[in-house]
Amino acid sequence: MRQHDYDEDHKEHEFNDRFDRLARRARRNRQPGPERAGRITESERVRLDRLREDAYTETALPDGADRWTTWDEAEQGPLPRPDWVITGLGAVDTDLGVLKTGKEADVHLLRRNLPGTDGVLLAAKRYRSDEHKLFHRDAGYLEGRRMRRSRENRAMAGRTTFGRNLIAEQWAAAEFASLCRLWTIGAPVPYPVQRNGTEVLLEFLGDDGGAAAPRLAQLRPEPGELADLWHQAVAALELLAGEGVAHGDLSAYNLLVHEGRLMVIDLPQVVDVVANPGGLEFLARDVRNIAGWFHARGLSEQVTAIDELLAELTNAAGLG
Repeated sequence: MRQHDYDEDHKEHEFNDRFDRLARRARRNRQPGPERAGRITESERVRLDRLREDAYTETALPDGADRWTTWDEAEQGPLPRPDWVITGLGAVDTDLGVLKTGKEADVHLLRRNLPGTDGVLLAAKRYRSDEHKLFHRDAGYLEGRRMRRSRENRAMAGRTTFGRNLIAEQWAAAEFASLCRLWTIGAPVPYPVQRNGTEVLLEFLGDDGGAAAPRLAQLRPEPGELADLWHQAVAALELLAGEGVAHGDLSAYNLLVHEGRLMVIDLPQVVDVVANPGGLEFLARDVRNIAGWFHARGLSEQVTAIDELLAELTNAAGLG
């Protein structure tokens, strides 16, 4: 072969190779690639790995369950535990559907049982992270809860995917810690069974059929019951204030009435009234919100005596 012919063939091969590379690159660019999910916290990674293991297990889970119990890998509730808490590692969890949706979390009805037994119903509160860029008024509530490492603080402040996941886990951890603390002193809160990443399992307040206890906002109490519920609300406020905290978002929508007893729920934003610069205002707003509901239902302002109650709560918190 002459040198001229060889050079021409070589150039043609180079052109064809370059054309093929460009064509392949163009096809790749046209194909939708997976969206970047961002980093997740280590505990959330462990939880997701466990879910994948359960999903790919060769043997079907007993009783048509969705997963094995997560008790062994979770932060567990305070002692002494109620007798109904299932701690056996052979137990399974079945998701029975959504009880309530919210801006920061959804609450599911969960059944945990040992195979062949009825088990117990639990409320599974699952905090969301990536779906929402901001948590509901979290700037004020997170005051004083900063993490030690600046990288995490920057991620949370910038609301990166990793930062939002950290915030979600921090909210879950904060609620679980608050519930453990308040349940231990006898406050009317559901027993906190466990926390695993961004999921908190709680005592289910409702009947055996899965119907949740009504919110206070759904009720129209008779005068006698109304007064009794108000006194229960005051007692709950006093217990919290005695621990130096306020609910932070108290209303008739996060108070349940279970078997005649007023129960406080939704506690991720519990505010330290001493450490938080706006602590006293959060406390005052809690009182005004709940007193306003009772006023609207017929309870007189002489009974609620807001200013007097606020003074008592402030003294109970050690700020009087």
